Amino acid sequence: MVHQIPDHEDFFSRRCIWVNGPVIVGAGPSGLAVAAGLKRQSVPFIILERANCIASLWQQRTYNRLKLHLPKQFCQLPDFPFPENFPEYPTKYQFIEYLESYANHFDIKPRFNETVESAKYDETFGLWRVKTTSSSGADVVVEYLCRWLVVATGENAEKVVPEFEGLEEFGGHVMHACDYRSGEGHRGKRVLVVGCGNSGMEVSLDLCNYNASPSMVVRSSVHVLPREILGKSTFELAVVLMKWFPLWAVDKILLLLGRVILGNLEKYGLKRPSVGPLQLKNTAGMTPVLDIGALKKIRSGEIKVVPGIKRFSRGRVELVDGKNLEIDSVILATGYRSNVPSWLKDNDFFSGDGIPKNPFPNGWKGKAGLYAVGFTRRGLSGASLDAISVAHDIGKSWKEETKQKRKSIASRHRRCISHF
Repeated sequence: MVHQIPDHEDFFSRRCIWVNGPVIVGAGPSGLAVAAGLKRQSVPFIILERANCIASLWQQRTYNRLKLHLPKQFCQLPDFPFPENFPEYPTKYQFIEYLESYANHFDIKPRFNETVESAKYDETFGLWRVKTTSSSGADVVVEYLCRWLVVATGENAEKVVPEFEGLEEFGGHVMHACDYRSGEGHRGKRVLVVGCGNSGMEVSLDLCNYNASPSMVVRSSVHVLPREILGKSTFELAVVLMKWFPLWAVDKILLLLGRVILGNLEKYGLKRPSVGPLQLKNTAGMTPVLDIGALKKIRSGEIKVVPGIKRFSRGRVELVDGKNLEIDSVILATGYRSNVPSWLKDNDFFSGDGIPKNPFPNGWKGKAGLYAVGFTRRGLSGASLDAISVAHDIGKSWKEETKQKRKSIASRHRRCISHF
């Protein structure tokens, strides 16, 4: 339930809003999962979303050929399975359809075009003060007051754009992968793809399919694994193995199987990190690449693997090995980061890079009614687990506080009757 605080000034009455429940920041999968959990417990809430739609990362910042990298059963949100007719690896459009169905099923209605500028805990009143601005054209500043704040903006809220010497002199088209949709506009062009994660690999593969000539910059080591091993999802195999073996042993098994299936990748310029893929994911958040066809293009030479960048100049790039490449455009597949430090004030729950300091599974609850969902470095399955914990914890607190308020009101009412 949302109450506007009354005042004689109409502007002020629209400006300050009391929320009888939590404020959820972010209407991606994490925010939706928490909202659904609260709905099931009849806990009121609001969701604030800076974009004009749910799951804006998926809807507005992903390439057309994108599919879920993991089987659908590991990506579904709580209490709402994927449709049976969806393939094992749904397309981005199918996943968006699924999320919209999820929001409709649980009657979740975010407040769109509201950007959170700051959120701060007011110790005097024991409340969170969440200030937003509208991006829908109206110059309106709103302050929400609430007992609980759920940060669900995720690990990928802002694109990472590194600085490169001479890039302003390059003259060709430069874009981040979040603005790339397909290789249609790159036919016959020489494209430098900076980054060799899942996005860099898939963008390079997509460019090949449109008869472009991609060169992929591999600045450091990278784990590349087959998406499936013996007909089973590599991720699913890892989950099964983790029930029987320690993490380091599972890493060794996966690397051995990967070597057998994919061969020695170092001769193509893809060096493996010294730390295993699962350990690296857990400690540094670096996801292993699950190959869906890029390696075949690398072996054939259609995707050229090149070392790090030294500097750009007009129409070309100089690499750290001294070689020069003539290129027409640059696509920065350089990843994303959390934006939490830019708006969450005076908190010691999140680190400087916007990730909870306590690792999974203990990074979902902070102090004074602060919660985090979608920062587990374990994808949608990790976000779902945290969402269940958060919704349950808030629901329990909300019901206890509501019960106490009712007792207090009843007590005052009895005193009032006896007095009269």
